[in-house]
Amino acid sequence: MLFDIRTIVGSLLACYGVILIVVSLSYDSEFQRMKTGGIDINLWAGIGMAVVGLAFFAWVRLRPVREAVTVVDDDA
Repeated sequence: MLFDIRTIVGSLLACYGVILIVVSLSYDSEFQRMKTGGIDINLWAGIGMAVVGLAFFAWVRLRPVREAVTVVDDDA
């Protein structure tokens, strides 16, 4: 389960989301708000990325990867 691509993508999205949330809460610039029309884009993008990262983790937990089972026919 560790090397499932969903785990890697989910962890990257969640980490980048947390970083953007921390940056938006610690660094407030009026110039940045003017560029985006008054929206704190770092906060909203961070929340979105964190939610999608958590959705990937939920997907991994709810639908784990199973090994393929081969059936051998002894009658042949």
